[in-house]
Amino acid sequence: MSVQDPDQKHKKKMQKQKEKVDAHIAAADVERGVVILLTGNGKGKSSSGFGMVLRALGYDQKVGVVQFIKGVQLSGEEIFLKEKATLLPNFEASDFYQMGTGFTWDTQDRSGDIKAAEETWAVAERMLSDPRYHLVLLDELTYMLAYKYLDEQRVLDAIKNRPPEQSVIVTGRGGGSAIQELSDTVSEVKNVKHAYDHHIKARKGVDY
Repeated sequence: MSVQDPDQKHKKKMQKQKEKVDAHIAAADVERGVVILLTGNGKGKSSSGFGMVLRALGYDQKVGVVQFIKGVQLSGEEIFLKEKATLLPNFEASDFYQMGTGFTWDTQDRSGDIKAAEETWAVAERMLSDPRYHLVLLDELTYMLAYKYLDEQRVLDAIKNRPPEQSVIVTGRGGGSAIQELSDTVSEVKNVKHAYDHHIKARKGVDY
């Protein structure tokens, strides 16, 4: 019995893989913006969202960032976008907005959080209706839906009726089935283990 050459075996396998990839690329013939939902209990949802922000900025695209919940503790992405990214084309200080109340479990003020969420959503709505924005990141928006701080239908309509070329990234745990159904891509980040569970402090440049 002859033994197939490893190099030939690998080449044959890669040829089949290339055929599958090429077929998927050829089948994708719709050109429009997409809605991406990054959810799940694991670490990395916002990090992934900001990775796409950096990618879009690399192409000189106009990006808008709205952060719900976060905003009390300074983060590396806030420092970059407020102080450094403003030197890039198509990015201004007004393109980055934070609700600024911090985590809802810290504030413990439902009425205050709802008011702040509505004010923040008004900023997001303006971005979602502005065709100049190629990409809008709505970081931690799902919590606002889960806690019923925002009207779900109002949120869904704004995302659905955005300019056709605009893409939207939504991050956060939960948020209900409606936002998942509206999204073109849904990725769930699974928590396998976390340094926090082993009493390791959050690290600057990694966790914030």
